[in-house]
Amino acid sequence: MTRIGLISDTHSYFDTKLKELFKDVDEIWHAGDIGDIRVLDELRSFKPTVAVYGNIDDAKLRNELNEIERFTCDGVDVMIIHIGGYPNKYTYQVKEILNKKPPKLLITGHSHILKVMYDKKYDLLHLNSGACGRSGFHAVRTALRFTLDKSEVKDMEVIELGNKSFNK
Repeated sequence: MTRIGLISDTHSYFDTKLKELFKDVDEIWHAGDIGDIRVLDELRSFKPTVAVYGNIDDAKLRNELNEIERFTCDGVDVMIIHIGGYPNKYTYQVKEILNKKPPKLLITGHSHILKVMYDKKYDLLHLNSGACGRSGFHAVRTALRFTLDKSEVKDMEVIELGNKSFNK
């Protein structure tokens, strides 16, 4: 059993509330647009972290991270990509991968819109944790917390971190 804290689109902002909210997770996954390598360093100093780079990330982050991460965690085939779309609206790159060998869990970022959607066509669960940074059109900063257990995704929790305004 592995507890996951999922975030995306921090845009150089690390919310210290994440340390409390993710204190019981085993790993943190970041779906891109980190913004500043110090955010990645902060996450890594706190918990084991899997991350991909996003479209706003600079050469330093792109040298440190991959565009796509594909791995198995607790029996679940996982793929993380920043710009991937969502069911019925996947990017060309993601469609090619899904047509060859779809994961069971597809995680994207970029849209700043929280989504938890089952895709019947590819038999996968699509997750987008929204955005937990302060930049973008979203009004509320969000994250997800869930458990992977013997090839099952369960105990999904939506976390609201507050408005994107400068509140702590």
